[in-house]
Amino acid sequence: MFRNAVQPWHLLVLLVVCLLVFGSKKLPDMARSLGKSMRILKSETRALRGEDAPGPRNGPPGAA
Repeated sequence: MFRNAVQPWHLLVLLVVCLLVFGSKKLPDMARSLGKSMRILKSETRALRGEDAPGPRNGPPGAA
C-alpha cells in the first residue's frame, strides 16, 4: 500500500513549498540552527552513555 509513498517529485514539491513559506533568506539560517541542534543532541547522548559505562577497575585514576 505504501510501497511508493515518497517519490522524488514529492520531495521537490516539498522543497518548493518550504521555499515559498519561509523565503530564501531564512532557509540557510534554519538549516544551520538545525545542524547545531543535532550536534548538541549527539554530544549530550554520548555524555549520558559515557556516564552509564563503568570506569576502569585497575586502580585510582592517577596511578599508571
